[in-house]
Amino acid sequence: MKRLIVGISGASGVVMGHRLLKVLKQLPDLEVHLVITEGAVKNFACETDLDVTELAQLAAFTHSNKNLAASISSGSFVTDGMIIIPASMKTVAGIASGFAENLLLRAADVCLKENRKVVLVPREMPLSRIHLRNIRECADNGCVIVPPMLTFYNGADSLEQQIDHIIGKILMQFGIEYQKFVAWQGEEV
Repeated sequence: MKRLIVGISGASGVVMGHRLLKVLKQLPDLEVHLVITEGAVKNFACETDLDVTELAQLAAFTHSNKNLAASISSGSFVTDGMIIIPASMKTVAGIASGFAENLLLRAADVCLKENRKVVLVPREMPLSRIHLRNIRECADNGCVIVPPMLTFYNGADSLEQQIDHIIGKILMQFGIEYQKFVAWQGEEV
């Protein structure tokens, strides 16, 4: 059984986190541990009609971001890694500096110290030099950076298809195939 941590932080694009949870819920033999930051709760209210309490139904376990004693705060609690979608620049800065002041940051810190995969989906535009420095620092320390960029080669013509592409790219990092992901086919010359 795979065990993943999903973090949703307070950046624009929380709908991507919701969609990822819906996709993961359909996969067999996968245990999802969810952490939602206070900023993400506010963004769900601003950006969607979703009731944030419904997200708990999409995960096996939901942890309070304030609970630094949660199972996922310990390296002895084995996971396959963590996905933070979207990753706010505050979250990215916390990971880059090792400032594990809340459960989301502590869980990322634990995954990195245990050499487990951490995928960040940073959401900000434009990116300042500080943002770029922090993203680079995260990458240098082992995070995989999957920015939610538009993709055109796959014929995606809706927001949902664009999000499905991002989710497919994220899940590839964990060896999980996603049926709605349309890979580049290339041309034989």
